[in-house]
Amino acid sequence: MELFYATKNQGKIQSLQRELEKYNVKVLQAPLEIHEPRSDDVVKIAKEKVLFAYNELKKPVVALDAGFYIPSLNGFPKAFANFALETIGLEGILKLVENKKRNCEFRECLAYIDKSLKNPKYFISHIKGILAEKIRGKMQEHLWSEIGLIFIPENYDKTLAEMTHEEYVMWTKTSLEANATGRNFAKWYSLYLENPA
Repeated sequence: MELFYATKNQGKIQSLQRELEKYNVKVLQAPLEIHEPRSDDVVKIAKEKVLFAYNELKKPVVALDAGFYIPSLNGFPKAFANFALETIGLEGILKLVENKKRNCEFRECLAYIDKSLKNPKYFISHIKGILAEKIRGKMQEHLWSEIGLIFIPENYDKTLAEMTHEEYVMWTKTSLEANATGRNFAKWYSLYLENPA
């Protein structure tokens, strides 16, 4: 069975492929140019992305949108993490939280649609952590965002970028939320393949 993933991000492909391997599902990359709607709602953005991708491919497809939320900054940068990285960068984000609470979270929404569904199916997770005092580690292929250089997951003392690939994979397997979107989707999808809507 093949499933398309509308993304240019190799880390996202690897992450979902790990979850779907045991169900004999191959994840194929569909690096489409998708216009992202201006919204701070990751569900709304994921919905528009997956509907656009399905319209282009006419095949079972998933799309993901993620946001990064810092409560002490009224949630900034929300769904605009890439824009924040392009403009003020990691250093700018760290400067904004100086002398403020450093708790933060990733929010993800994975949306799926195929010809038998009227509306996309959504899988959402919240990955909590704190911001490091400075940039730590180095970018690696399995990381889906530069924010991994400053994000320390709950109950850890390393940023995602400081973890070895093995540590990162173990974190995604053992953390309830680290790959909840992919894990929950994979469980649902395996049952759905047996009995489509």
